[in-house]
Amino acid sequence: MTVQNETDYEDLLSLWSDLEAGLAVVLGSPGSIQEFEARIRQYDRWMQTLLARDTDVGLYLLFQLSGSSSVGYSASHALICSVLCHLIAKDLQLDSPERNAIVYAAMTMNIAMTSLQDQLALQTEKLSPQQRQAIKQHPQEGSQLLAQLGIADSLWCGIVAIHHEEQSTRIRLAELPALNRLTRILHVVDRYAAMISPRRSREGRSALESMRNIMSGASSYNDEVGHSLVRAVGLCPPGTYARLSDNSTAVVLRRSDKPNLPHVAVITDRSGDLLHEPLLHSTAKGQPTIKSALGSATVRLRLNHPLILQLGAYIPQASR
Repeated sequence: MTVQNETDYEDLLSLWSDLEAGLAVVLGSPGSIQEFEARIRQYDRWMQTLLARDTDVGLYLLFQLSGSSSVGYSASHALICSVLCHLIAKDLQLDSPERNAIVYAAMTMNIAMTSLQDQLALQTEKLSPQQRQAIKQHPQEGSQLLAQLGIADSLWCGIVAIHHEEQSTRIRLAELPALNRLTRILHVVDRYAAMISPRRSREGRSALESMRNIMSGASSYNDEVGHSLVRAVGLCPPGTYARLSDNSTAVVLRRSDKPNLPHVAVITDRSGDLLHEPLLHSTAKGQPTIKSALGSATVRLRLNHPLILQLGAYIPQASR
C-alpha cells in the first residue's frame, strides 16, 4: 500500500501509531495482560503486515517518529529495534526460530525498566545510584519476568538476559552459537536505534553518524551486522534527512538497490528556504548527490508528509 493521497497517509500513520501504543500498554503493564506471549506474536504479525505493504513508507514513518519526539521512548525504541531486527534477519536469511526469537527479544528486552526508560528519555540530570542499579539489573530481571509471564522460549529469554553484554567480534556470525549470534545483532541494533533517537538531554545523531560510530574501529568480523543493517535500510534510511551537494536539503524517500544512493524528496532550495512543493530526485542518476546526513533536530520545518510520500508512490521498491 503506497501513499497516493492524504487519507492513505493518515491510515498508515494511524496503524503504526496504534501498534506502538498497543506495545506501550503491554510493556508498561505486562502482569495485567492475558496471554502475554500471544499478544507479542500478534504485534509481530501486525508489524510484518505493515512492512509488507510498503517497507519504505514504514521506515519513513518510524524514523520520523523516533527522530521527532522522546515521549513514550520505550515503546518507540522497542518497535524500531524489532523492525530493524526483522529486516536484518531477512538479509542474513535466519531461520524462523532465530528470526522470531530476536524480534520478540527486541520488543521485550527492556520490559523490566519500561517506566524508567521513558523517564530517562526526559531526564536532564545525572543518573542516580538507584537508576544505575536498575539499568544494570534489567536484563536479568527482564528475562525472569518473561519466564514468569509464561515464555518458555529459552532463546528469546536468553537474548534478553544478556542483551547488554559484548559478544565476540572475532568469529563469524554463522560460526557463533545461536544465542551469541542473535545477541550480537540485537546489541548493534539497540545502539544504533538509541543514537538516532533524541533525549531531553541531547539531540539524536544522524543515521549516517550513528552507523559510522558502530563501524568505527571495526576489527575482524564485528562489522558483519553493520553491513547487514546498511543493506537492509541504507546509509540514509527513509525518513532521515540529508544535505545535498548543491546545499539544498532533502528527506530520504525510498531505498534503491544501492544503499548509498536513495531516492529523495528535495524540500529546500540551496538557501534553505522551504520549497512550495517537494521535488523527487534519484541520487543514483547524478547531481546533486548526498553531501552529508542531518540529524532530525537540525531540520525545523513543517513538512507536508502526505505530499512527500505521494512522490514515491510510483517508484518501485528496492529488491532487497
